[in-house]
Amino acid sequence: MDVEPLRPGSPGPRQGPRRRDRRGRGRRWDLIPPHLPGYRTRREQFDDLVADSGAALAERFPRRLAHLQVLVEEVPPTDPAPWEDATVLLGRALPPSREHPARVIVYRRPIQTRCADDLELETLVRQVLSEQIGSLLHIEPEDVDPGAWSE
Repeated sequence: MDVEPLRPGSPGPRQGPRRRDRRGRGRRWDLIPPHLPGYRTRREQFDDLVADSGAALAERFPRRLAHLQVLVEEVPPTDPAPWEDATVLLGRALPPSREHPARVIVYRRPIQTRCADDLELETLVRQVLSEQIGSLLHIEPEDVDPGAWSE
């Protein structure tokens, strides 16, 4: 058993849980209270938007989309698949396999950089989801979510 000697000026072994930070100020509270808009990060707001939009589309096709997973990733992979263009992807649909159910992946950063405000962001998310779900179901995106395309 190796025992390291205490150096002069170093604190001794800890006695129980530490109740204060190293400067003795104690526990800190949230910087922004939950009722203010800045409490939730942009990532959390985007995740909620995608989850709500995906749930609304799953309600339109309950039997066909019963096992659909809607995922959010920051950016698309750097190497596109051989059948994909070299353009920046906004989303991707993966058909079901033995290991995984059908999945739709939405890429947060490319979508957010293309939108100036929250209304554009919501519209683009709905359009991307309807395109990807339409490709899985083999129907037109306008038939999946007509509200996202009517402008």
